Amino acid sequence: MIETRVVDSDAEREDALAVRHAVFVEEQGVDEDLEYDEHDSDAVHVVAYDGDEAVGAARLRDLEDGVGKVERVAVLEPRRGEGIGRKLMAVLERRARADGFDELKLHSQIHAADFYTDLEYEQYGEAFEEAGIPHVKMRKML
Repeated sequence: MIETRVVDSDAEREDALAVRHAVFVEEQGVDEDLEYDEHDSDAVHVVAYDGDEAVGAARLRDLEDGVGKVERVAVLEPRRGEGIGRKLMAVLERRARADGFDELKLHSQIHAADFYTDLEYEQYGEAFEEAGIPHVKMRKML
């Protein structure tokens, strides 16, 4: 059974970073200098576990007054399609509401935009490239 929770220890934070490394750096070829940034220290991190194995991760940070930004949503490749991403997003959205955010924004890789649309995010603006990967901007009112 998958357990998804807000990170509250250094070990859990390292697990979240390890999932991101596997997905973004190893699988997608994102440069490590782009993947890990100054926001990691103050963002809220969420990690999904199957037993003791970290299988998914995401983070939430304060973007501007009343607006949070969802970033680095990652699920290990063999575990995709099991609903882990939805569980990560549910935890992030609950936390965002608890933190007083009225809106969430994110940059979705184009291939994942339907996932967020199913979660009631709407696309705005034109497609753009980030870390060498095509993305679209999306948002949701909470």
